[in-house]
Amino acid sequence: MASLCIDIGTTVVKTVAFARDGRELGFWRQPAAPCHPQNLHSEQDMAALWHMLARTLRETTASLGEPLEGIAITGQGDGLWLVDAQGLPAGPAILWNDGRAGDIVARWHTAGLAARGFDLFGGRSFAGAPHAILAWLAEHDPARLARASAMLSCTGYVFGRMTGRAAMDRSDASLPFLRLDGSVAEEVFALFGIAGARRLLPEILPDAERAAPLLPAAAEAFGLPAGIPVVLAPYDIACMAIGMGAVAHGQASAILGTTICAQMLLDAPDLSRRDIGINIAVFGKTLRAFPTLGGCETIDWMAALLGLDAPGFDALAASAPPGANGLLLLPYMSPAGERAPFFDQTASGALLGLKYPHTRADLARATLESLAFVVQDCLEAAGERPTELRLCGGGARSEIFCRIIAGVTGIPVLRSADHEVGARGALIAARAVLQGTTLQQAADGLVRLGPRIVPDPADHGLYRDAFARFRNLRDQQRASWRLSAP
Repeated sequence: MASLCIDIGTTVVKTVAFARDGRELGFWRQPAAPCHPQNLHSEQDMAALWHMLARTLRETTASLGEPLEGIAITGQGDGLWLVDAQGLPAGPAILWNDGRAGDIVARWHTAGLAARGFDLFGGRSFAGAPHAILAWLAEHDPARLARASAMLSCTGYVFGRMTGRAAMDRSDASLPFLRLDGSVAEEVFALFGIAGARRLLPEILPDAERAAPLLPAAAEAFGLPAGIPVVLAPYDIACMAIGMGAVAHGQASAILGTTICAQMLLDAPDLSRRDIGINIAVFGKTLRAFPTLGGCETIDWMAALLGLDAPGFDALAASAPPGANGLLLLPYMSPAGERAPFFDQTASGALLGLKYPHTRADLARATLESLAFVVQDCLEAAGERPTELRLCGGGARSEIFCRIIAGVTGIPVLRSADHEVGARGALIAARAVLQGTTLQQAADGLVRLGPRIVPDPADHGLYRDAFARFRNLRDQQRASWRLSAP
């Protein structure tokens, strides 16, 4: 018997089949690129995504040659996926990286509403969050809201099509629909001027009720028997922490992907850093997370400028000394600015300290070091200092990048041995639900980690000073960001 785990990313949908002992039996990827019909807009065709997923699962199950005992779903968080009374799309999904509601969020911050929201649900309001998108639609597209019956997450939409159940996972509901005590934050709708959207909030599932049987219509589309349990797992950043085995208090992990997200699992919400990051409900605990808007896309950008593939870029970066001969990169190049571990919609990138003697190798090294500084910045914002840091995502495949992160943080680093950690996290979450165990019990024997990377003390001393310079120069640049913003 096998389990099928689906991870619906922003640009790629991944499906992984696992044996009962956790071995990967098969792996499939399909592109699912978002579209950008206007400046700052980032959308996904929900119907096209469903048809692509149905085709992929039909091909997957036909080639697997082994019966399935369950399906688990994880994927991108935030954004807004509206459906009608039949569970069909009420328009394109508006994604987490959409920026159209930026002016609305700016007004909320000026008026103090965002700070009140943080006190309520423990998360920083930003343009791609559900309440911000709802407010934008109320002003600019009320007809779409009128024809909608429920607001879902990405995974909630797929779960609904598979099971007929309109529901939201607690991790997706955390920002902004759950109070820090876990109850529904009814005040959110009046606070942010979206009272008319209260009717769209679906059932928020308790952890023990995340599973529902596969509908006959979906089963036929997938080539599977009806009734197989489908589990709505936490959304991707939480599943990645779970997939790395960071499931106990104080364990830290970082996702080195399109977003860099450093996070730590805590027994209770943490509001010590005001109005920064998010507190996500995960199986009775809180994931204190700092998802950035810029990440390893910065590496891709610099590698393209230098005309290098990934191995060539890593080799070039490794040839430069720690500290990149004084060259610093501020990697804040997302068009939407930055949201963690600080918030500034005008944030932009810069090369600082650039001199004629600097080389292409210094540029490559400075790029990796800048993102390692971002990881350290987020870990410091999380409060507690972890004893180790577990890494996953595309960036974790780079040996030199991981060694730089160890040097910057001064913390031993462990890399996941899986390419698709979110899918493994979904498997662990599904096991916990279906077997009635804790995450720790479900994770035992299923987590795969590589060798430990121990920081070099000399590198850490150098990077400690470089990180302080990085933050000082970043703070000095903030005034120029506002002056240069369009």
